Amino acid sequence: MKNDGILIIGGTGFLGGALAQKLYREHAQHGRPIHILARHAEQQSQDMLSVNRGSLDNTELVRGLLTQCSTIIHAASTTTPGVSARQPTLEASQNILPTLRFLELLNDCGPKQLIFFSSGGTFYGTPEISPVSENTPFAPHSYYGAGKVAIEAFLHAYQIQTGSQVVILRPSNVYGSGQPYRPGFGIIRTMLEHVLRGSALEIWGDGEIIRDFLYIDDLVDACIALISHDQVSGSFNLGYGEGHSLNTVIRTMEAVCATSVKVNYLPARQLDVARIVLNTDKLRQHIPWNPRISLSEGIDLTWRSLQGQPSQ
Repeated sequence: MKNDGILIIGGTGFLGGALAQKLYREHAQHGRPIHILARHAEQQSQDMLSVNRGSLDNTELVRGLLTQCSTIIHAASTTTPGVSARQPTLEASQNILPTLRFLELLNDCGPKQLIFFSSGGTFYGTPEISPVSENTPFAPHSYYGAGKVAIEAFLHAYQIQTGSQVVILRPSNVYGSGQPYRPGFGIIRTMLEHVLRGSALEIWGDGEIIRDFLYIDDLVDACIALISHDQVSGSFNLGYGEGHSLNTVIRTMEAVCATSVKVNYLPARQLDVARIVLNTDKLRQHIPWNPRISLSEGIDLTWRSLQGQPSQ
């Protein structure tokens, strides 16, 4: 199993791209070729790396890739909580159905190691206990979160039917160097974009909602550790384990960037969770991992990358 390929679905996105870069550096040299499948990729092939342009609907392409790979990382998603806020069928057509068609192909491939990126920020709603653990009942406020719940249920059935090792990761708010600006998604990246432009940031509510922020390098390290521990399976929170209000993030950003952040506060939205901080004890019991990069350090690294400055 260790000598087989690794397939990253969504391998040119923020999460998938960061994973692909580090996996190529660390695993290709040990004989594990890296395969990337992405809808907007530029087709290329080189020693131990192949980049394939396509989606999960490209049946023949996906089937061919699966024959070469024993580890699959599903890091693709085409929606955000805001995008599908009034369109539940969007989650079904763009995320749930493509994943189910993918599972149909996997059913014929024998046992695999499958790592799926779910959502820790939208899965639990506003839990009564914080930090929230994996055994907390799901209570999504958004159709995006409900879509993740549905996919997790199908993955559980897939694992039982095939004997594959399935890892479901529920990350918190991930940010960091290399994250593209997408309006309405990624609050730290959005804040920094407004700092760059000198424009006003819009915040829904009073800015006191609490979030758990995880730097991209810490997420990548956890995923790579799980690939090495290929007998691990189950659902795992993946966060820093500390909560910060949006107002705290703004003050931290102002100190790091040595500038003020212009903010317009708008009425709160029902889909926004009041507080979510993830308990990561379960994950750390299974792999040798701890998040290393604090909020202020992560904002500094991201800010420097946006300005084209080297990290310190």
